[in-house]
Amino acid sequence: MKLVNAELLKIRTTPTWWIFGLILLPLYAASILANWASSVAVTSAETGGDVSSTQAEQIQAAGETVNVAANLYTSGQFMGVLMVLLLGAILVTNEFFHQTATTTFLGTPKRESVVLAKFAAAALLALVFWVVLTVLNLIFAPLILHSLDLGPQLGDPAVWRAIGLNGVAFGLWAVLGVGAGVLIRSQIAATVTLTAVYVVGSQAVGIIFFLLSEYVAHWFTYLQVIMPTTASQLMISGTDLPGSPPRWVGALVLIGYAVLTGLIGTAIIKRRDVS
Repeated sequence: MKLVNAELLKIRTTPTWWIFGLILLPLYAASILANWASSVAVTSAETGGDVSSTQAEQIQAAGETVNVAANLYTSGQFMGVLMVLLLGAILVTNEFFHQTATTTFLGTPKRESVVLAKFAAAALLALVFWVVLTVLNLIFAPLILHSLDLGPQLGDPAVWRAIGLNGVAFGLWAVLGVGAGVLIRSQIAATVTLTAVYVVGSQAVGIIFFLLSEYVAHWFTYLQVIMPTTASQLMISGTDLPGSPPRWVGALVLIGYAVLTGLIGTAIIKRRDVS
């Protein structure tokens, strides 16, 4: 616990966390407005025309009240988990950037304890970000739902399940960030690489899977869940969606990435020369 407190102290004594928080606020505003627009679109969408039966089912499912509500109450996830991913990486890269890694490991020779403390501290910080976004969503989502004549939907267990799983996703992405920070020791390189891979890479892979499902085989649609971004978004859907794996698959994929990254990161830091 002392090591976790030490890592939290490192976070509190640097401006990084609140700078990321300030960056997240306008991104959240854009997210909630985008979700508002998409909610209006899906609740008034027609399923006729040239769309396939699967696409029609997906549009209908997205327009269900529980899914509209779950989407609104988890607004800000896409950019929120990017922030905690980067913060998790910075928890590690800061040690090399400020050349404190040697001192840290001399004070605590058992390196895996330090890495585990960083995982815990990153997850706790991620939960703080999740709580802030959830509070904002609990303020604004009912207003949007009221404008759609749907009611707040806070009595539906599926909505609270989506909110809770959103918190789990935030914590797991923080663990991924710490593991990535071990692999990419440069702070600038880690920030640029992770941002590019998360934003651009996710979109590019999504397009590839879409083309494969359209022109090769439809079952490629189900394989999209191997992308961490898709997995975390699947977790927060109100119900299982047509053409997508069950929500628990998304959770399992994200947990798998977090565990794998954690094990690799711990193994590397135990053997790497940090002088």
